Formats: sequence, structure tokens, C-alpha cells
Amino acid sequence: MPRIALIGTGGTIASTSTATGVVATRTVTELLGTTGLADVEVESIDLMTVGSYRMTPAHLRRISDTVAQLFERTENPVDGIVITHGTDTMEETAFLLDLVHADARPVVLTGAQRASDAPHGDGPRNLADAVAVAADPHARTLGTLVVFAGQILPAAGTRKLRTRALDAFGSTTREPLGEVADGKVAIRETPTRPAALPRPTDAFDSTRVDIIEVYPGADATLINAAVAAGARGIVLAGTGIGNANPTIVDTCRQLAGDGIPTILASRVPFGEVAAVYGHGGGTDMVAAGAILSGSLPATQARILLSLLLSQSSDITTTLTHIIDTYTPTLED
Repeated sequence: MPRIALIGTGGTIASTSTATGVVATRTVTELLGTTGLADVEVESIDLMTVGSYRMTPAHLRRISDTVAQLFERTENPVDGIVITHGTDTMEETAFLLDLVHADARPVVLTGAQRASDAPHGDGPRNLADAVAVAADPHARTLGTLVVFAGQILPAAGTRKLRTRALDAFGSTTREPLGEVADGKVAIRETPTRPAALPRPTDAFDSTRVDIIEVYPGADATLINAAVAAGARGIVLAGTGIGNANPTIVDTCRQLAGDGIPTILASRVPFGEVAAVYGHGGGTDMVAAGAILSGSLPATQARILLSLLLSQSSDITTTLTHIIDTYTPTLED
């Protein structure tokens, strides 16, 4: 019988309605009791009980450390890990775990859009599906996954695309790797995975990287404020294919001269950024020192940059290669 570790971190899946709003209150053992699972041995671990909108880098590192400790354990080893998590920042935690995942056994994140005491809640199905995927031998070597609304999604490139709909998540780079229907797992594809990066240390907790969105009339004010506040890197959510304006190009050039890397992503959900336009567009940004994020969304580009900067003070010469390596390739 497969043995799965179930790590609870809170989120809507563990939440109930209170007089002050919906808040995380339930243990993973309580959640497990709603799934009807009988053919998998589950070890329950209540790591934290928070809404993911409250999470800090320290929370993410603690989750990463717990995953590593479980996989390093020789007594009562597990065949996979499931993490219940709030949907708001699941894409960040999943991507961090995927970047540092050096084990063949799967890590699966799931959650819910409806509180656990809501009528017709989606939590029990999502949790049962996630456990089924983590226990399936075909999920080995897939890395970290998001299982939600019957879809099996790779961590890199997966985003929360809908605020309230039950099918909240989707990959912006590829079709799902598979699906779960009536408890049966079907995996269609096993992508090649790059080597794992070093796991985050406590320096990750305080490494500041800010995301700043470009908009008509945007200037250097917010970028300069971020740097003044201690930002060691900037991720720009540019317009369209990855564009800014002449003022931001000048600021990017100054940042590069000061050794502060800038990653240029897009505020558009689907597609990759490219250096095409001049007069403040992506071509000028690259010439000023910005690094293109490829198809990686700004939220996940920030996680990658934070991890790298927390471990090295000089990443400018390798950043383009690292982004190319850990950014998912768009399907045709």
C-alpha cells in the first residue's frame, strides 16, 4: 500500500466561516476524513494553518525544509507528498519546491475555492485526486505538481487564472500533464526536468525582490522606491510581449550598472516575452541589461530571482542561462 505524507498549511481548503470572515481552522486529519480514501496510507502533518495571502518567504522555506526532511527519512519512507495550500500564492510555493526538487517521488499541491463548510465544496475531491496522483507510480520524475479540478499541472508556468471558479488554475505554457477522473489517474506526458537548484537557506527569508507593473505613464518612482527599501532585484511585468518605455529603460540601465538585476516579464497571462520593439520596448530593455523571463510569469520569476540572490551576490553572468533552463517551453 502506498504511503503518502499529507502536509497541511491552511488555505481555503482548511477554512470555515466565522463572524469575521472565512479563516483556516481545520487539521489535515479532519480534511482527510472527507475524502473517503481507503487504499492509501496517509501520514498527516499539520505544519501551519494560514491563508496563503499571509505567507512570507519564511513560510515557503519552512515548507521546503519539511519536504526535504520527509524525503531524507529512512524510517517509514514515503512514496509521495501532498500539500494542502491556499490558492492565492500556490503558484509561488509550487515553483519554489519544483526548483529545488531533487527526488523522483512527486510533490503535489492542492487546495480549494470553497471553504470546507460550504455546500458542494471542492476540497474533498481535490484532496482525493492529489493523494491519488502522489501515490501513482507514473507520477514519479514529474517533480512538483498542482492538482486541481481534475487537472494535473506542472508547477512551472501554472498560475491562478480565475478568482472564484472551481477550475482556478491553468498552465500558461502547455496542456495539463494528465487528469484524474473518478479517482483514476491518467498521465499523458513526462517532461524532461533540469537539475535541482540548492534549497533555500534562511537568507531567502530576507532577500527582497519586488514586482512592478508597467502601465501608461509609468516612470521610475516605484522602481526607485523598491531599491531604496532594499530590493536586490526587480521583476517588471511589462506590457504586451514585454515592453516598457524610455524612462524605465534608462532606470534599468542604471540598475544594471549598480548590479541590481531586472527581469522583464509580461502582465499578459499567456505567451512569452521577446525583444521586438524599440523606443522603450523589449529591444531597448534588453540593451539596457534586462533579462527576459521567457514564458515564466512575473510571480514565479520573482521566486527564481529571490532564490538565486539569496545564495549569490553575483548572478548577472548566469541569469539568462538559468532562466532559459528553468523556464517551461511553450507548446506550439
